Amino acid sequence: MLRASRALLRPQLLNGLPRRPIPRSSRSVCHRSAARHLGASLSGFRRGGAVNRPGDGALIRVGSSRGIYGRGLNRIVGAMDVSLEPPPFPSVACVDEGPTAWTGDLLGVAVFDDELEANGEKGKKIKAGGDLAALDEHFGGALSDVVATFDFGGKAGSSAFVRSGMASAPVRVGLIGMGARDKAKITPEYGASVFASVGAAMAAGAKANKSKAAAVVLLGVGEDLGAVAGRLASGLFLGAYEVTRFKAKPALSPLESVGLIGFGGCEGVGDAVERAAIEARGVMLTRYLVESPPNVCTPAHMADAAKLIADKFPDVLSLKVLEREDCEKLKMGCYLAVARGSIKPPKFIHMTYKPKDATGNEKKIAIVGKGITFDSGGYNLKAGAGSLIESMKLDMGGAGAVLGAAMIVGALAPAGVEAHFIGACCENMISQDAYRPGDVITASNGKTVEILNTDAEGRLALCDGLVYAQEQCGVEAVVDTATLTGACIIALGGNVGGLFTPSDSMAAQIKAASQTGGEKIWRMPLEEEYFESLKSPIADVKNVGSRWGGAIIAALFLKEFIKTDTVKWAHLDIAGPAFQLDKGQATGFCARTLAHWVAQYGSG
Repeated sequence: MLRASRALLRPQLLNGLPRRPIPRSSRSVCHRSAARHLGASLSGFRRGGAVNRPGDGALIRVGSSRGIYGRGLNRIVGAMDVSLEPPPFPSVACVDEGPTAWTGDLLGVAVFDDELEANGEKGKKIKAGGDLAALDEHFGGALSDVVATFDFGGKAGSSAFVRSGMASAPVRVGLIGMGARDKAKITPEYGASVFASVGAAMAAGAKANKSKAAAVVLLGVGEDLGAVAGRLASGLFLGAYEVTRFKAKPALSPLESVGLIGFGGCEGVGDAVERAAIEARGVMLTRYLVESPPNVCTPAHMADAAKLIADKFPDVLSLKVLEREDCEKLKMGCYLAVARGSIKPPKFIHMTYKPKDATGNEKKIAIVGKGITFDSGGYNLKAGAGSLIESMKLDMGGAGAVLGAAMIVGALAPAGVEAHFIGACCENMISQDAYRPGDVITASNGKTVEILNTDAEGRLALCDGLVYAQEQCGVEAVVDTATLTGACIIALGGNVGGLFTPSDSMAAQIKAASQTGGEKIWRMPLEEEYFESLKSPIADVKNVGSRWGGAIIAALFLKEFIKTDTVKWAHLDIAGPAFQLDKGQATGFCARTLAHWVAQYGSG
């Protein structure tokens, strides 16, 4: 009777069936009725993981239902193939014509705010006697119309376009703000370069105005033009993005080319633009993975993406995907406990980067990503308003960033470093086999963990990934990244990732990498006293502690699985910036920071 009651627990909870014990003679009928109610087969219903989840897309198939590495069941049948390859980026190149001679669809004039002056109570006006005033005169006052109509003041990232109304001129002209001249840095201390915002504004303007041929001129910018072009191209390639792959009629930008006006002899522009395209492809891969509904982006789909990357760069990247049996041999009890509730098998991804002319003396490092492709919360079910269960496709954002970084590193091929890209991918679901609050499980380093909350699953997947990186790869430094805690969003908001590390040198490296990548990272404290709340009376550690300082406590939990005397470690909590909930789209956050950390580690 105890086993029967336990087997019936899940349908009672999910479908509001009677909580009283059901006679044996009636159980098959009840099971069939419940299975019909869920739209799943009896076997899938009893095993768990086959039911539709919040966030699933309907009638979508990615490649084959099995996937390249997939052995799991995909019950959704359809005809839509979803690509992991972005559309071609527009070409970006220097043009010989000046802004008054160039003709095309869209001309953007980027200006600092000191090109404008107060116009009484009417806002701003263009200063007389400058280059902007001369252009305004040439275009018959069209730029003054932009200032007056749109209250344009030159703020960084602002933009507006109007029809020129001239036969021998661009169809539309407009202004793009670069903010204060003294704050315009190619690599600012914090966040993205203003020149990237110029590119993003051009992308948005071209998309809104259905422009194929565009050009941009940056007034008052005359130094390091190659680096400026790289930042501008990065913003152009990644700007104005919206999710289109799952729509019947994708809204793609028609933009084909962007001309760079006034870039002198064009020294360094081509290389900088190509590097920007390499990084953008990695970011787009991360976006594609994180935005995908959970019936598309399964653990097998993540493994397919890893194979796509490894196949692109076979000279420097190799891949192995550990199946459940492989992980059992390595005693990954924490990771496998999370995976137990799902019908879809876990995929533990390990991709290795070695330079083409490796000497064997390269520094060994690793990046480990949380890859929970759907997080129901387990028996601590995410329920009720504000639980965001419908958005829990994003919980593989860490592993998505790891794969995006691998894509970038494979293309850049930095010297002096051997990098291991690890993604612990699985679903956190409910079934009769799922792990429960109160369980005690054992990690691959022998530490035991008391489960108080099955919705704190990401740290369990990560801890076995961190042990693997140290023991199987022999690394000297490791960074893990995860959409780990809501507490970090409360602390830092939606734009900033939290950095936790006991190593000042690691903190400096990650900060430098984030600056190069234009991503916002903020170092957080590792308050050792908070570890007291993680102590368990029955196991070595609990998987959750006090509700106060939750992001710090999660980092302290992970630190328990690091050999801090020999291995440098940093943890990146990207729960906030990985996904824009208000827009419903992924950002690709952290792929560039991680890739730059790898490249800089090899050269440092």
